[in-house]
Amino acid sequence: MTDELVFYTNPMSRGRIIRWMLEETGADYETRVLGYADSMKGAEYLTINPMGKVPAIVHKGRVVTECAAICAYLADAFPDAGLAPTEEERADYYRWLFFAAGPLEQAVTNHNAKFEPSAEQGRSFGYGDYDRAIATFEKAVAAHPYIAGDRFTAADVYVGSQVMWGMQFGWMPDRAAFQDYAGRLAERDAYRRGNEKDDALMPQQAPAA
Repeated sequence: MTDELVFYTNPMSRGRIIRWMLEETGADYETRVLGYADSMKGAEYLTINPMGKVPAIVHKGRVVTECAAICAYLADAFPDAGLAPTEEERADYYRWLFFAAGPLEQAVTNHNAKFEPSAEQGRSFGYGDYDRAIATFEKAVAAHPYIAGDRFTAADVYVGSQVMWGMQFGWMPDRAAFQDYAGRLAERDAYRRGNEKDDALMPQQAPAA
């Protein structure tokens, strides 16, 4: 039943990552679209995510937030989809999933905000500096067809979204390794379906505040 898996989102948000992931699982789910200025900050939703942000899912009464966590959770919750890592893939799967959600996200966000840490500050920053984080990420993306090896996994949904959005909005350099990786992911049927569903919701939403 769809009420066992409820997806809270806005089409102009990182909820698009989770839409793609949900489409990859093939699971039935209910979508609840929230507005930035109203329902996302309303009392009902704040009981689900006190941060007042999307995306979030509620599966069998359990709340999961944060995109990387949701991707990993859904891979485990729907094993028949084959999105969780094998024993051989597990190290790279978790390493780069959390690298993208942690050091890379921090590096890209600060760089986009025009904040560059000094050499002294970089010693205490998890990502060191932007150039180092991007170079490390580029090597990871170029190492295999997919982030954990030769096979698509849930980690590619999150990592791939970082690459595609990063190049689209200029947060990351437009390099061959990123282009090739993004091109493979953009051909996936689930990615296309997810975009179509979110694009269809766009006219109903006001721009983010």
